[in-house]
Amino acid sequence: MPASTLLRYRRPVLVLSAHVVLWFVAWAAAFLLRFEFAVPERYQALQYTGWIVPLIFARAVLFARMGLFHGILRYTGSRDLEDLAKATVVGSALLAVAVYLGAVTGFPRSILFIEALVSVLLTGSMRYSIRALARVPARPEPGHDVRRVLVIGAGDSGEMLLREMTRNLGHRFLVVGLLDDDPAKQGARIHGVQVLGTINDARAVVNRLRVQEIVIAIPSASGKEMRRILDRCQAPGVEIRTLPSIADLIGGRVTVNQIREVAIEDLLGRKPVRLDDVAISGVIQGQVVLVTGAGGSIGSELCRQACRFGPRQIVLVEQAENALYEIHRELKARFPAVEIVPAVADVCDARRIHDLMQRYRPQLVLHAAAHKHVPMMEANPGEAVKNNVGGTRVVANAAHEAGVLRFVMISTDKAVNPTSVMGCTKRVAELYVQAMAQRSHTSFVTVRFGNVLGSNGSVIPLFKEQIARGGPVTVTHPDMVRYFMTIPEASQLVLQAGAMGQGGEVYVLDMGEPVRILTLAEDLITLSGLRPYEDVEIVFSGIRPGEKLFEELTIDDENATKTAHPKIFVGRSVARPFGAVDAALDELLALARKAEGDEIRNRLRAIVPEYRGTATVAPARGVIPLHGRAERAG
Repeated sequence: MPASTLLRYRRPVLVLSAHVVLWFVAWAAAFLLRFEFAVPERYQALQYTGWIVPLIFARAVLFARMGLFHGILRYTGSRDLEDLAKATVVGSALLAVAVYLGAVTGFPRSILFIEALVSVLLTGSMRYSIRALARVPARPEPGHDVRRVLVIGAGDSGEMLLREMTRNLGHRFLVVGLLDDDPAKQGARIHGVQVLGTINDARAVVNRLRVQEIVIAIPSASGKEMRRILDRCQAPGVEIRTLPSIADLIGGRVTVNQIREVAIEDLLGRKPVRLDDVAISGVIQGQVVLVTGAGGSIGSELCRQACRFGPRQIVLVEQAENALYEIHRELKARFPAVEIVPAVADVCDARRIHDLMQRYRPQLVLHAAAHKHVPMMEANPGEAVKNNVGGTRVVANAAHEAGVLRFVMISTDKAVNPTSVMGCTKRVAELYVQAMAQRSHTSFVTVRFGNVLGSNGSVIPLFKEQIARGGPVTVTHPDMVRYFMTIPEASQLVLQAGAMGQGGEVYVLDMGEPVRILTLAEDLITLSGLRPYEDVEIVFSGIRPGEKLFEELTIDDENATKTAHPKIFVGRSVARPFGAVDAALDELLALARKAEGDEIRNRLRAIVPEYRGTATVAPARGVIPLHGRAERAG
């Protein structure tokens, strides 16, 4: 039998033996204390025989029932001490009852009280001594490089992180100090480490103490606060890392394994999204959900979020085999109670999509499949029309015929006053979904949002690749701004909007404040430990075909208003007659199969008069982009 297994079986016996010895000592000590170390001869027999045996038996049973012999002593806490005291007192109380019922005369009753007190003291001290010995700070190992660390934040998270780094990982990290803006904490010591100043003192402390790494231990910090901390702490050759947000910390326990690099999301961070879980569960729990584009950035996150609400079955529709394989494997591992159905399919294949809808009869369809790259679609307008317009019509028609209860189409801010083929095709798809809502029992709604941080093909991965190569980082225009959201945030709000929809609405997500792409590039270079314009150049490449400087989230006639959810607005423009829209799509799709780019663009302009080709424009007059409230100018 391996030594570890043998020890596992023998540990309770060893712990019991130690407690029995201490109880004997406590019994003898009680007599000595009671009689001031001069025990009368007539009580000496009672010290080691008689009542000590039933007392130990009762205590052993109580300790065993409360699991006190099976705990790991080095992890002893206040709860263990409470249980230990309870079991000890109850054991003494049982002995007192026995003495009373046995009408024992001459037995000093105070012995029971003193013995219980000494037993708690001895057994508790043994446990805490073992804990203290186990938590002696680890010493650096010879030949190993110990990193000098400065911790930002002397709150609860900073204390827990400091405790683990000093006691368990002292051979890897040496915490040289703490910084905190709280005046009451200045000069204080936590686990022997002093608070050396405020965050404004970071650079001076880094230089004076030769700091190699900074850890930001403020999980509740907003994006604005994180940016300020980063500005104050940035120093050549010093790595800056952080703890996850409060929402990502499980059970509030902080470990070194949770430390990660500061991400751009931390600097753009907003308050976590609060969902109406009851409403979403009512739409998803126990139902069949079908997601198109299930292997993409948004589609895959929609699948993850939907699975959290316990659907009976989720059908993953994806053209790219490898992407489908990855999301199918992940969901099977994470959500074993949900039946995951992978379906290789092209949304433009009407027969295949129709068969899938009829076979699985979903109650909810999330349509995320689309061509989304603006310059690529400018070069291939026919494919943009086939996929974004034709694919949406195929999926919407199949959903209608299958009696789907809710259909949610994912759209984009580029559909508003579009200047690109991609944006215009998404606007045409919106028009078709709105028109379908007039003639179908299916609730057809659209959810529109801006750029998603870290999505496939987005600007963040491109900038990181350019920085890794040493630059230059290419920004199209110094004044270009975009709205940004994290993938989980966007996906959660899509589900929330889908649960709200009655049919025909265009839901607009609150994207927060717009961000300059130039600022984004500078932040990413800084987060990489480099200096913008010195270590990595930033060059302006010019606006690409179809791009505009500013994105908008609503169209003039939509009259976007607040909903019950603070981050979701709804626009209700007058839908066009289904017959007219359907006929226009017939002509557009026929043209896409045979015509060149200019003819397709002219046909798109006929359907969407606000389409402005490849011109670069500012926001349309009379519209204020949504960021926190919906208003109209003038």
